[in-house]
Amino acid sequence: MPIIDMPLNELKTYAGLNPRPADFDAYWDDSLAEMRAVDPQVELRPAEFAAPGVECFHLYYTGVHGARVHAKYLRPAGQGDCPALLLFHGYSGRSGDWYGMLGWALSGFCVAALDCRGQAGLSEDVGGVRGNTLHGQIIRGLDDPDAKKLLMRDIYLDTAQLASIVMGFDEVDGDRVGAAGGSQGGALTLACAALEPRIRRAAPCFPFLCDYQRVWEMDLAKDAYRELLDYFRNFDPLHQREREVFTKLGYIDNQHLAPRIRARVMMAVGLMDTICPPSTQFAAYNKITAPKETVIYPDFGHEHLPGWEDKVFEFMMGMA
Repeated sequence: MPIIDMPLNELKTYAGLNPRPADFDAYWDDSLAEMRAVDPQVELRPAEFAAPGVECFHLYYTGVHGARVHAKYLRPAGQGDCPALLLFHGYSGRSGDWYGMLGWALSGFCVAALDCRGQAGLSEDVGGVRGNTLHGQIIRGLDDPDAKKLLMRDIYLDTAQLASIVMGFDEVDGDRVGAAGGSQGGALTLACAALEPRIRRAAPCFPFLCDYQRVWEMDLAKDAYRELLDYFRNFDPLHQREREVFTKLGYIDNQHLAPRIRARVMMAVGLMDTICPPSTQFAAYNKITAPKETVIYPDFGHEHLPGWEDKVFEFMMGMA
């Protein structure tokens, strides 16, 4: 089998490279306290899209730093005590079309699909950071003296806040809520499960935003991770601040959040993935102490994985 990263037996024990900030736990405990102190001012607006047996809404809520965050929300008409699924999209994308979520709603699930701040959907990016804002959201806020200005930190909190809001809806059984997504969506699935421990099941597919220093050392700071290269070329061409940079990125590195996960996890990995290298994904997976399994695609990269969506459906139906 061709190898673009480590052999599988090494992947299964890989511990990651990116530094973990010394105050990592306090950082996230304080961030969660900040999120919980926000009045979310939840609003459900009937959507322009309609389908038999399903009610569709635009869900808006206020997140940290005052941003109004948007998600599509679907629920089976006239049903209660429903399981729910949170869906997270890929980098630079949006929540997707209503039609693509109907299968879940018609199977008895309430569904909430987040629009990430500053990407292609309807959520608000309030900005307000010092430093570069030209390319990419991984590095947004990296040069601000306040590490809590990292934009990805706010997006991670948006996932946990959305989970809490959905769990509180009358029609939702808060003990049966799952999360799923691919690439950035896979990363947000991990972050959501880490920051909202009541998440029951998590199905990340080739998660992004893991082990940034490993990406760098593999010379794969391109495509989705291109902004890391742009940052060093523009703001630290001699790499005099390299340790500082990667340590700060450690606040938003999912491998460090992974030990907080209590959900049952099923993760898909393509061993030929050059966008989000397998080792970076395993850096997070190997730190999960909750029940977990991987679905390995030896010949696939960062692309559609045949059969994966069916597996996710069956996995989430285990809550129903």
